[in-house]
Amino acid sequence: MKIPAYRYRCPLGRLDDRDDPEDIKRQGWRDQHILVVNASDERLDFIEREIVRRIGERLYGGARHG
Repeated sequence: MKIPAYRYRCPLGRLDDRDDPEDIKRQGWRDQHILVVNASDERLDFIEREIVRRIGERLYGGARHG
């Protein structure tokens, strides 16, 4: 008798229901006030991108290149 191998189900698998990362970011902001912003997001103007960049550098240090 062959017993099928057990396949571990990752608890993060339930996140697959949301296809769009923007939905996850939107929900994070609405539920927990967590903001995820790409400093090069084209929806932001120059000043807003600069503010995001400066906040990131202040909180987490300079960006790494390479």
